[in-house]
Amino acid sequence: MKIQGKMFIWLSVFVLAMAIVYGVWSKEPAGTTALFLAFGLCIMVGYYLAFTARRVDAGAQDNENAEVSDDAGELGFFSPHSWQPLSLAVGGALAFLGVVFGWWLMYFSAPVILVGLFGWVFEYYRGENRTQ
Repeated sequence: MKIQGKMFIWLSVFVLAMAIVYGVWSKEPAGTTALFLAFGLCIMVGYYLAFTARRVDAGAQDNENAEVSDDAGELGFFSPHSWQPLSLAVGGALAFLGVVFGWWLMYFSAPVILVGLFGWVFEYYRGENRTQ
């Protein structure tokens, strides 16, 4: 993970330089703002990856002489199935439709979003997946 953190930090330096050059030459605020926001996102991801790399053991991607098979094995636990993202998507769609058609639609979307959110958070505390 050390190389990914370095890549994002160098990418953020490049995006910052391009944002400054673009802002000076174009005098266009929307693109300049977007580039500065992209710089912020790159530096956040780079800092997170660099910070996390200090806490975990070196992976196969950190070794220049590593083979693909060196990175084999268990990578973590991934949920096999869940209906909660569907509930969140429907609630989010209703919320965005509320912006278009009227804020009263938020009264219908908020409970759907909350059910999906609480269901997703507490998915492994109840029901058939409780012991996982």
